[in-house]
Amino acid sequence: MKVLVIQPKIGMGDMVIYLPYIHAISKKYQKPVSILVKENSRASQLLAEDKHIKEIIKLDRTKNKSGVHDGLSGIFKLSRDLKLKKFDKVFIFNSSLRYLLISKIAGIKNISQYPLFKKKDNIVTSAKIFTENELGEIVSTQPELIVNDNKVNKAKQKFSKEFKHICLGISASGPTKRWDIKNFLKLCININARTPSKFYLAAGNNDKDLIDQFLNSELSNNCISFKDLKISETLPIIKNCNLYIGNDTGWLHISSALGIKCLAIFMDSPVQAYGKYSKNIEVIVPEGETEETTTHDTLGADKISFEKVFNVSIKLLN
Repeated sequence: MKVLVIQPKIGMGDMVIYLPYIHAISKKYQKPVSILVKENSRASQLLAEDKHIKEIIKLDRTKNKSGVHDGLSGIFKLSRDLKLKKFDKVFIFNSSLRYLLISKIAGIKNISQYPLFKKKDNIVTSAKIFTENELGEIVSTQPELIVNDNKVNKAKQKFSKEFKHICLGISASGPTKRWDIKNFLKLCININARTPSKFYLAAGNNDKDLIDQFLNSELSNNCISFKDLKISETLPIIKNCNLYIGNDTGWLHISSALGIKCLAIFMDSPVQAYGKYSKNIEVIVPEGETEETTTHDTLGADKISFEKVFNVSIKLLN
């Protein structure tokens, strides 16, 4: 049986969060599955060594509706492409009629999908309930990214035992989700004074100004930037880190899925959706908020306790 999974969310973090359910489907059918995902999910780099993934099919949809799979013509284009692959079964992690129509036109007989037009619970709860109902078994919410052991060991050879190694998630998808870079810099100076540390700056080309503030600081010799690395090249490095400290960003979810301890600073996104699915994540929320009340409307960047972030960081490093 040829199985397809459609996961149309855009982010790296979303891709990681859906992994337990994709893996569960693969294990249930005892064979790797194909996935239809957007390029910005970075699935081709994140999942290059994942034995549960047979093929990564690019879903080309954009915000300005200019992708080859956008519009009515895009429905038929994608349907034709999928029909050639002769899938027997599809799991659709989305409630849109669009993907149901595409699957039917593609000739896929066995279709499982989120309830159409129904308002969903949070991303994790919806995926877990859907997958468990379809497979008839309990599914863990803990994701796992697979990295070649030789690559991990090769990266480890460059890690000095004289230092703690910290992956620093200084970027985020929007300004309200970012703790001020000056706070991160002050935090790292204080951590380094307590225990000598190397800081791996998890940010991309769009975050050059954030990266430069570290590279031009007194910590410059202790900083390694990910800016010029492929996502796949960062995975063995992160796997060897002692801790992730940072915003709710894709790097948080990658770090969690690589099995390292994570301290996540949530200022403007729902903790219940993005911070509670993994045993590896410890969360800090704005003063006066709880994990239940911190949502997309919290706007709590100015209410994060520096002392709490520092104290929890030291606790997790010990």
